[in-house]
Amino acid sequence: MAKGKAGFPVPLLVQVVTIIALSMSATAAGSGYGGGWSLRKAMFSRGGESSSASSSSSSSSSSSSSSMGFNRVGSSVVFPLHGNVYPTGFYNVTVYIGQPPKPYYLDVDTGSDLTWLQCDAPCVQCIEAPHPYYRPYNNLVPCKDPICASLHPPGHRCKENDQCDYEVEYADGGSSLGVLVKDMFSFNFTNGKYQYPHLALGCGYDQLPGGSYHPIDGVLGLGSGKSGILSQLSSYGLVRNVVGHCLSSRGGGFLFFGDDVYDSSRVAWTPLLRHDSKHYSPGYAELLFGGKATGVKNLLVTVDSGSSYTYFGSQAYQVSLQLVKKELSGKPLREDWDDRTLPVCWRGQRPFSTIRDVRKYFKPLALTFKDGWRSRTTFEMPPESYLIISSKGNVCLGILNGTEVGLQDLTIIGDVSMQDRTVIYDNEKQMIGWSSATANCDRLPSSSSGY
Repeated sequence: MAKGKAGFPVPLLVQVVTIIALSMSATAAGSGYGGGWSLRKAMFSRGGESSSASSSSSSSSSSSSSSMGFNRVGSSVVFPLHGNVYPTGFYNVTVYIGQPPKPYYLDVDTGSDLTWLQCDAPCVQCIEAPHPYYRPYNNLVPCKDPICASLHPPGHRCKENDQCDYEVEYADGGSSLGVLVKDMFSFNFTNGKYQYPHLALGCGYDQLPGGSYHPIDGVLGLGSGKSGILSQLSSYGLVRNVVGHCLSSRGGGFLFFGDDVYDSSRVAWTPLLRHDSKHYSPGYAELLFGGKATGVKNLLVTVDSGSSYTYFGSQAYQVSLQLVKKELSGKPLREDWDDRTLPVCWRGQRPFSTIRDVRKYFKPLALTFKDGWRSRTTFEMPPESYLIISSKGNVCLGILNGTEVGLQDLTIIGDVSMQDRTVIYDNEKQMIGWSSATANCDRLPSSSSGY
């Protein structure tokens, strides 16, 4: 993309903030497969983060928070989700932003911090979007704001009256260039109250589509950094710094901010890896197949809702594929080389309708995590957590070779493996957890007593 920037319509000097992001897709990797593969990972520079995300917020946000009389933590926000793993290839959520509030469809991404919208500021180059582009109203975030500082490398200096520009680049060729602004978000809390905080977001006025392109209004960044929506809401005392989701295998599901919509005793918890502040990582795991050790250990694992499918490094992928194929020996399934939905698909004697038709032929996988001397925490992956049914009625392996798309040996737990279970990212306790039993992701929770 061209590095020249169109100016935001105010006479301010531009100071570039570059955010390096990684976004993978099978199409971008040159595989030629279809199926809406996507993997969005972002790696933000955190060296300049301030201990307070709101100490020098704009006057509009300060007056807004005081006039609304924000209460210190006592409720949650629940959003219905739309989309599916296949054939859509992503999940999104409707968020109301602006004055008056307008709806925007945002991709849900726990692998990145910054939330941004396609923005008519004016728009230099924008891609197709479900709604009219967001229109800013001279609500710039200054470069010296701690939220902007959290996006800069250590030692960055701002000039007088600098605005906060950002650039996001994805490995599949997609990118967003824009400026940080603040605007009103509308949230309906589980205690029945509506709140309208002013939060920082990216106004993206120059976008390029990537290989996993689909029409979007923007991205909802749910990472743990100070520029994230969740961190900002937590700094206002509106919710605890906890985010979670429940992705339905039937499509849809729900997303939540806060900790009063689940029963913690029904969640398997494990610590987040402390030295990986950029991603939600439960640490290192051992791979099991059919409840037995595979010999594959020390897999560095990241959990990412921005990835449609699960990715294993080359060794773990090849071992898993060989074990699956060995288990299918003598079964009425044959590999179908003509089905390009995913790299490996099998056909039966007749087309399959659901995973239930074939799950008896496949054994479960599992990743086990151990925290020092403590007992192991296991992330179970039954057949429905790593298989899909293609449009041709074949069953396809929803685990992909991450090494082939530049992930090296990193293991990514993607949406396909998180379906029909609650996954919770607790930034306050530095823990990640998942429900030990199949969850009903089709029913929106109202409180922990009902979930």
